Amino acid sequence: MEIIPSIDVQDGVCVRLYQGDFERQTVFSNDPLEVARRWTDAGAVRIHIVDLDGSRDGVPMNLDLISSIAKSVCIPVQVGGGIRSIEDAKLLLERGVQRLVVGTVAVENPGLVEEMCMEWGPEAIIVALDSRDGKVAVKGWVEGTQVEALDLAQQMAGRGIQRFLYTDISRDGTMTRPNFEAVHRMVEHTGLAVQASGGVSSLDDIRDLGLTGAEGVVIGSCLYRGTVDLVEAISVAQGS
Repeated sequence: MEIIPSIDVQDGVCVRLYQGDFERQTVFSNDPLEVARRWTDAGAVRIHIVDLDGSRDGVPMNLDLISSIAKSVCIPVQVGGGIRSIEDAKLLLERGVQRLVVGTVAVENPGLVEEMCMEWGPEAIIVALDSRDGKVAVKGWVEGTQVEALDLAQQMAGRGIQRFLYTDISRDGTMTRPNFEAVHRMVEHTGLAVQASGGVSSLDDIRDLGLTGAEGVVIGSCLYRGTVDLVEAISVAQGS
């Protein structure tokens, strides 16, 4: 199982939100590029970047910073936040991003996700399943929908998607343990690669996520608050 450190960017700095709430923000570093290098030096095999400004405004907003990170580290970078057109996707891929994480567009324009898969291949596209009480939230988690996360996963699989990022919004940034049952259900339901996110607070959480069949886990708050050491987390995950 991959351990994927997250760098959430807002106004050019590295932050964490509590349950995706833009009003409940904690700044952890004024230098996201330094953070990316730190996680790389610790042995991360991939970095997850969230453009929070982009997710809120509907278009990528931190392109220069994302480009600097992608070009300065020797590991792949995946990016989400505001990717809602072919032009947005192309711009990020041209700047060195390996994988694009799309959420809102999967609900509002599923044909565009299929077009992205055809254009760049399924390895380049991850569909974010951001779930609140089993239902998908969009536009930076600000708007709820009546779309079931499992139903969206099935629909996207039919359009060529091979990888999902499942986040239980109620757990994100809280360090109150992941929703193991929901992650396992997503893995079993889709039969595809699933990255898990939200609620990790300890190495035990990482061990237990390994039992769900998740391909990887995106972690943020536990790293920045020091309850999980990245080197130790990678070692635990390699044994899962």
